[in-house]
Amino acid sequence: MSKWIKISAAALATGVTAAVAASVAVYHDLTHISDSEKEKGHHKAVAENTAANNVWYLKQPIQEWRQTTPDGLTLRASYIPAAEKSQRVVILAHGINHAREQMIPLARLFHDRGYNVLMPDARAQGESDGHRIGFGWPDRKDYLRWINKVISELGPNVKIVLMGFSMGAATVLATAGEHLPQNVKAVVADSGFASIYQMAKTTLRRDYHLPANPIVPIADWLARFRTGSRLSQERVDDQLKRAMVPILIIHGEADQVVPVKHAKLLYNAISGPKEAYIVPNAKHIQAYAHDPEHYKQVLTDFLAQYL
Repeated sequence: MSKWIKISAAALATGVTAAVAASVAVYHDLTHISDSEKEKGHHKAVAENTAANNVWYLKQPIQEWRQTTPDGLTLRASYIPAAEKSQRVVILAHGINHAREQMIPLARLFHDRGYNVLMPDARAQGESDGHRIGFGWPDRKDYLRWINKVISELGPNVKIVLMGFSMGAATVLATAGEHLPQNVKAVVADSGFASIYQMAKTTLRRDYHLPANPIVPIADWLARFRTGSRLSQERVDDQLKRAMVPILIIHGEADQVVPVKHAKLLYNAISGPKEAYIVPNAKHIQAYAHDPEHYKQVLTDFLAQYL
């Protein structure tokens, strides 16, 4: 009998060890970004734009803005002043494995409407420091500092819009749940997710073809020791219960990266003024490309109410 107990115990130990090892590897792969991967993300962001949009960007009088985070990272951003003096500013947030250049089409759209534009590289992305991404959660504090920098540079009467794609959408939504200055007038989130924990499960099944359990729960505890915050506690939808700023949720109904159910969870969590634009047949962050004119109209009509 003791022989089989030992065999069973050994098998169990091997299984536990394998599960922990897999969790460590997956957590590292999901969150760690090398310098070469940052460079690839930058090139990808540029390559996804039209040549006309990239040329437009390079012709702008771009200023580089910087901030230093409490954990010692230098974050970098492009600031494009409006063609004529304006009190309106949009702060844009790009998606994962990209860089600020991903937001060039939106930067041009807002700039054409008289906005100053700030385009940060998220921590561990583009030219910003760091090698560990937080899927928008630590970035919410970074965006509070960008907001305060805008107010410091442009004055107390500035009116600010936050807008993001994918991880950037999660960033601006998580930021919306913080104590915001009155200068922030609206938030627009395109293809955002409600829960980093659930996104980790989705990513594991879709990209790694591995079972989410027990790998993600173990990775959840690993995150606590690595960053001081568990993935399961990093809930964007919980942040929105405290948000009072008007929010527009945009999502493609055919999104297979961030399922549309996330948009519904986010929308239902919002306590303050809110609108939703769910686009049939549109995939992940493809609502704009799917119907540019209607997208612009929805965006214009929403923002006109608050700016």
